[in-house]
Amino acid sequence: MVLRWFMLHLLFGVGLMDTQKPNIIVIMADDMGFNDAGFHGSDEIPTPNIDALAYNGVILNRHYTQALCSPSRAAFLTGKYPIHTGMQHFVVLEMEPWGLRLNETIMPQLLKQNGYTTHAVGKWNLGFFKKEYTPTFRGFDTHYGYWQGFHDYYTHMNKASWSTEIGYDFRRNLDVDYDAKGKYSTTLFTNEAVKLIKEHDTTNPMFLYLAHIAPHTGNKEEPLQAPDEEIAKFAHIKDPERRIYAAMVSMLDQSVGTVIAALREKRMLQNSVILFFSDNGASDFGSNYPFRGKKQTAWEGGNRNLAAIWSPLIQKPQRVSNRLIHIIDWLPTFYSIAGLNKTEIPNTDGLDMWESISEDKESPRTEMVYNIDTIRKWGAIRQGDWKYIYGSTGKEKNSWFGNDGKKKEYSYDVDQILTSKTAAAFAGLITDQQIKDKHSNRRKRRELKIIDKNDIETLRTQAIVTCGPFNFEDQLEENKCNLQLPCLFNIKEDPCERVNLAKSRPNIVRKLEKLLMDYRKNIVPALNEDRDPRANPINWNNTWSSWIDSDYVARSKVPNSFKTTSTMNIIIIVVSSITILFIVFRLSSKLSDTKAKKREQKRKAEAFLSNNSV
Repeated sequence: MVLRWFMLHLLFGVGLMDTQKPNIIVIMADDMGFNDAGFHGSDEIPTPNIDALAYNGVILNRHYTQALCSPSRAAFLTGKYPIHTGMQHFVVLEMEPWGLRLNETIMPQLLKQNGYTTHAVGKWNLGFFKKEYTPTFRGFDTHYGYWQGFHDYYTHMNKASWSTEIGYDFRRNLDVDYDAKGKYSTTLFTNEAVKLIKEHDTTNPMFLYLAHIAPHTGNKEEPLQAPDEEIAKFAHIKDPERRIYAAMVSMLDQSVGTVIAALREKRMLQNSVILFFSDNGASDFGSNYPFRGKKQTAWEGGNRNLAAIWSPLIQKPQRVSNRLIHIIDWLPTFYSIAGLNKTEIPNTDGLDMWESISEDKESPRTEMVYNIDTIRKWGAIRQGDWKYIYGSTGKEKNSWFGNDGKKKEYSYDVDQILTSKTAAAFAGLITDQQIKDKHSNRRKRRELKIIDKNDIETLRTQAIVTCGPFNFEDQLEENKCNLQLPCLFNIKEDPCERVNLAKSRPNIVRKLEKLLMDYRKNIVPALNEDRDPRANPINWNNTWSSWIDSDYVARSKVPNSFKTTSTMNIIIIVVSSITILFIVFRLSSKLSDTKAKKREQKRKAEAFLSNNSV
């Protein structure tokens, strides 16, 4: 590892202090489909910056995550399967008093104790009912973003899932940031990341966790949102929802380029590792082509997701890797890249994948758990080429989602990739190295090359996953898998999960069932809790807040626009109450007057009868 740092020093001529620990830049997309990036073969949505990162680095063609947001984020930050942290059942919803356990030591805490400056930008979704569960209490020096699973891209209001509670959700550290209101989330997160890079003290390494909202949906009333001028670029996409989705992905792609350009300008790029991936598969609006299923399913479409990594530390870049890697592997892998002591990582399920990524060596991972949910009674596991699934997540759609992105009106613009901000930054870095080599007598470690059109065409062809023509309805009934019974697939030969081999390979089924039962012995029960009505934002200045902390809301200054809303509500209630009381009083008075008049009339009548009686 020391030799690797030293060679990087020679290669790029950067200060030795900078090379000791590389900057770790993680850009996480949210619900982006496997085929929603151009480098996997689709021509529908141009992603020149993401593609340039992938082609210059290593395309991770067998990168697996969890099938949902909270479980994936927990797995990434802890280096553990969700079954070992209690995060396996579902996401952390708005009004639920739970989150990733405080006794879990997570990535920013570990990196911080090794000298890293740590920043989180964007989505959290790992609990906020107590402030101790929020990012700046979990090892991040700063957090700029939101605590929930989603929000409106402009108003930043989050409407509770399957309910009506609604509140503002945008934070700078613990404080509510009302200045963000009306500004597009992806742009805000990009600008914050650039600001952090510009202001970074380069004597310390940086860990930047940029967890974008895009292209996850917002509130159900308007799930897809993007600037009009961006949407207009995709007039060739006939479906209006897919058109907006494409604009959301495009804004994300531009963010990647802007962040990488900022690293280059700050002279941090030559000592950085940049990882881009999606937290899980796409939902209804994205494309997981050619895989089966989508987000929140055990199918490949929910778990095998797009990913790519770039760094000058990579010994064999500009290639496609088909080695198996799981999201839990990143924590020990980052430790390896930075030359840190991996024994510091507590009880990790992850494996160090650095030699596999950098040098194209065999992956140390031969098996993995997709998930085991004892509440919904489903699970999936893989060993070697074999995948075993039993039960349903309850959201199952057993079909194949998305298209190949190939239409005559679409085209793949290689020049757009070669002239992107990302490609320009990498080309500038390589040019710097070539100039230094030209005027130096030292022996070059390896030749770095600026990619060209031929390189892109070759790599793109290698990254495309194909399954060939197939009609699910025409296959033998015994080979179908509708999850009514356990299913078995050879994922290497059948990555699209078309032919169920459970009946023809009973020995393998039994072997994988035993392996899965072994994992079940050490499951941590799911932590999910029922909704707590005290979390209602109406109790907290119309914001989603850490409602268990009674003094928490005092930290936030409420702007006039929000005060006006709350004050008007109070005024309306008071005025309405006074009006009702006045009406009741008047009615009571009239009723009393009427009764008094009747009594007087009765008295007079009785007196008259008495005076005129015989």
